[in-house]
Amino acid sequence: MTYLVGRYMKRAANKTNPRIQYLVAMLKETSRSNEANVWREIARRLEAPNRNYAEVNIGKINRYAHDGETIIVPGKVLGSGALDRAVVVAALNFSESATSKIEKAKGTCMSIEDLVRNNPTGSRVRILR
Repeated sequence: MTYLVGRYMKRAANKTNPRIQYLVAMLKETSRSNEANVWREIARRLEAPNRNYAEVNIGKINRYAHDGETIIVPGKVLGSGALDRAVVVAALNFSESATSKIEKAKGTCMSIEDLVRNNPTGSRVRILR
């Protein structure tokens, strides 16, 4: 069964969270219209069961990200570790400590939806899992 949400078509599959359903549909549509495979990969990862979502600590972001880089986490960002780089982090969810540590390091926290709207081509985005 398909539903129309905004201008995005979606299938009522096994996901019951309307935010995830809308996000997956939006990612697939943006991937098709801009030929950006990064959004299709994020949609594929979000279609997986919730227990398979990424949980990335701030320490891992600090280890793999460069200053000023955009990082996307198809899951939750947790606050363990320290961050000394100003990075833009987009994720499905953030813990309170992760948000405060990213903002303290002069970085930016945003949702995946906002990142897709700001960067529909998906250029210069690194996926952390």
